[in-house]
Amino acid sequence: KAAAEIIGLDTAALEAEAQAEGKPVEYPASLKVVADHARSCSFLIADGVNPSNEGRGYVLRRIIRRAVRHGNKLGATGSFFHKMLKPLIEVMGEAYPELAAQQARIEAQLLKEEEQFAKTLEQGLKLLEGELAQLKGSVIPGEVVFKLYDTYGFPTDLTADIARERDLTIDEAGFETEMAAQRQRARDAGKFAIDYNSVVKVEGETQFEGYDATAGQGQIIAIYKDGEQVDEVVEGDEALIVLNQTPFYAESGGQIGDTGIFKNDTGIFEVQDTKKSGGAFVHQGIVTMGNLRVTQNVEATVKADIRAATARNHSATHLLHAALRQILGEHVQQKGSLVASDILRFDFANDQPVTFEQLQEIERLVNAEVIANSAVSTELLDIESAKAKGAMMLFGEKYGDEVRVLSMGSIIEEKNFSIELCGGIHVKRTGDIGLFKITSEGGVAAGVRRIEAVTGTKAIETAQKSDRDINTINGLLKAQKDQTLEKVEALVDTASSLSKQIEQLNQKLASLQAAELLDQVQEIAGRKTLITTVQNMDAKTLRNLHDGVKSKLENAVIVLAGVEGDKVSLIASVAKDFTASIKAGDIIKHLATELGGKGGGKPDLAQGGAPLNEKFDQVIAALPAWLEQ
Repeated sequence: KAAAEIIGLDTAALEAEAQAEGKPVEYPASLKVVADHARSCSFLIADGVNPSNEGRGYVLRRIIRRAVRHGNKLGATGSFFHKMLKPLIEVMGEAYPELAAQQARIEAQLLKEEEQFAKTLEQGLKLLEGELAQLKGSVIPGEVVFKLYDTYGFPTDLTADIARERDLTIDEAGFETEMAAQRQRARDAGKFAIDYNSVVKVEGETQFEGYDATAGQGQIIAIYKDGEQVDEVVEGDEALIVLNQTPFYAESGGQIGDTGIFKNDTGIFEVQDTKKSGGAFVHQGIVTMGNLRVTQNVEATVKADIRAATARNHSATHLLHAALRQILGEHVQQKGSLVASDILRFDFANDQPVTFEQLQEIERLVNAEVIANSAVSTELLDIESAKAKGAMMLFGEKYGDEVRVLSMGSIIEEKNFSIELCGGIHVKRTGDIGLFKITSEGGVAAGVRRIEAVTGTKAIETAQKSDRDINTINGLLKAQKDQTLEKVEALVDTASSLSKQIEQLNQKLASLQAAELLDQVQEIAGRKTLITTVQNMDAKTLRNLHDGVKSKLENAVIVLAGVEGDKVSLIASVAKDFTASIKAGDIIKHLATELGGKGGGKPDLAQGGAPLNEKFDQVIAALPAWLEQ
């Protein structure tokens, strides 16, 4: 009923009709779709899922768009779907308080997606209408359906719905053929990546011994070379080696795999990466000396300095996650991460960019935990005990009956600053991180932001580079350290003032040049026409010159080319009396195409640009003949 009222249906009439017939109120099927989808979408967003073009985010986007489509079929206009949250909270808010707690964010996400879909719908419908106007028969070709889907994000089921409404069908087989070709292109793009699961076939699991050690003994239980299992590799061979036990961490949870060496009396193997294949740890690398055979024992040694740097970044990532939730809100959830020895990267759900002030507060929080130098603890718990402890669990992840819980940071309300499930390598105490410094923040997808940061010596290097830059700037400005901002502000004000003066002078110069150019007007195809080239003129100044010419030359075709350095700026205008036979956009497209550039515009005014090349004079000289035709 709430959905009907929001969409604008006459619920009183439906109820009166049902009462007269002695039957329960029967709402339209599309209304039930809208209500059901409002419920599912709201819960998904509350759980940290954001609309996107992949994974669960794409499922959410499809559900929202289907609901909006059904609402439109019922007569809904404008944005309506986000308004469904309020009645949902009234009904289910007591049982699910997170709906009310995140009401503003959920509504904002739904509204943003509705508005985006409106644009997608408009673009897609224009293309579809154009295709339908040329359609012969009753089947929409598969390549058209794919183009709508791939280029405009137009859901295939939506195209099918529209087709059914017009007694048409879609070529599903043709669409699947196009999709298969796209998948193959994607596979070809990644064909150089090693698929360890298809190569390595080992029974049993590798025992990981690396939480407390960077060196240890292991027995070679399998060797692979060129995709085939072998008994021996010799100097120069690239290979994959599996040990029964290893101190090498295999890439997992965003943390990169360890590097180092294996060696024994017969040979040395340089480990360049470590990954998992089922329960086996696969060490990828090259034999640098001698030979290695299956069943031999080796001394496995991880590069300890790289391991330590990676551990610092991994622990800092956990502290960063906790700080983000404190500063931005509990809707923040991890969407991906990379933990290497030189950098950490953390992707998280958030609708808005993180402000500079928020980034500084996040840095302050993390470094406060670093300075506190509290112990980092790990424990193995059953999943229910981990939940009771308050461990952060990632939406969509699968966890076994027993999990590794990592706790770090100061105690707040009987809980550590950060509690997460993690199987990675970490520092012993938060102080081992040394220093935490954010280097960048930006968007990577709809509703997903990315922070990159450094720790330890890398953080010190970053801070020192900033100091060097400021020192260099002070030298150029002849300023003391505490005068940097004042001097830069003064310089910016001066530059702005000079820029305005230059623009005014350019306008005056353009006006003078405009009067001189009138002598070059000729008649082409019965139209007054000016075609000319001006040197040392950028696009903005060329536009001023054009406006000056146009004010003095009525009912004419004007084509100006401005040359500056190795670039050409183009502008053309056509009097409205002539646009039926010649369009400014066509003139610019012709010139840009001939010169290897691009451009276009409206029938009466268009602009473009191109690189300056040897064809330029010839193309401009040939333009009168082209206009004559």
